[in-house]
Amino acid sequence: MEDLLAAFRTFLDVRRNMSEHTRKAYLTDIEEYGRFLQSRDNSSAHSTVTDAQTDTVRSYMAFLYGRKLKKSSINRKISSLRAFYKFLVREGIVKNNPARGVRTPKVEKYIPTFLSVDEAFDLLEASGSDASASGLRNTAMLELFYSSGLRLAELAGLDEDDVNVSAALVKVRGKGKKERIVPVGTRALEALRRYVSATEDLRRKLSREGKGGALFLNERGGRITTRSIARIVDMATAKSGIGRKISPHALRHSFATHLLSAGADLRSIQEMLGHESLSTTQKYTAVNINRLMEVYDKAHPRAKRQRP
Repeated sequence: MEDLLAAFRTFLDVRRNMSEHTRKAYLTDIEEYGRFLQSRDNSSAHSTVTDAQTDTVRSYMAFLYGRKLKKSSINRKISSLRAFYKFLVREGIVKNNPARGVRTPKVEKYIPTFLSVDEAFDLLEASGSDASASGLRNTAMLELFYSSGLRLAELAGLDEDDVNVSAALVKVRGKGKKERIVPVGTRALEALRRYVSATEDLRRKLSREGKGGALFLNERGGRITTRSIARIVDMATAKSGIGRKISPHALRHSFATHLLSAGADLRSIQEMLGHESLSTTQKYTAVNINRLMEVYDKAHPRAKRQRP
């Protein structure tokens, strides 16, 4: 099993060009599947990875249901198995993919959580009162988060050279190590200038030591982590008085929702978000339709009724 995982890890990295986060999720899912097989009666048939059959994978899915996991989590784990067995078939290690014939649960669609424009402004203004280096950093991160719709890991992974201030653009390395260019708003650029200027001496020192490069730094001069950014979002949310918990991803959702509400086309939003498929971006149309229904119910003289 260890040799198979090592080979699959190399395949995901070299051939599939997956991000570290996605690759780790795949491998974790397969390791968990391996432990499930080991926990079965070794005297029974189909108890190893290479001789597993479709019924084996179905038994594993029943095991996941028993753990009361979300349908989306079960789907992801079975998807990881499909990819793993597809690799094993390709390498000639197994003849058939036992996960291919397994029907996964249908996942309900959800409407993304997002901020109103006023709430977004309140959040950004709440973080802008601290003039210390860390306060300027937090403001710059939140402004860029909302301005360009980055993912959490993309924000943490930015380097200084990724921001072109004169062109008002930022180069982002997204999922699968794919690069895209995203516009940056004036407020975010101003916040970035103030932050970089306040940390200029530290950056020169880090550069001399061969440790420079990261755009957003922690207190020790290293690259800030996604967990730290999430805590900063929590603190800014509490300070803003919004009155509800906001995840970092809500800023990305707000970016897309506000663009769509202002008339931006889906293709442009898809490009800026880095979505491979337009269907992924289309979930924001449901948000916009809900907003239209609210306006309709409030404004139309024949729509004065309570909606279910």
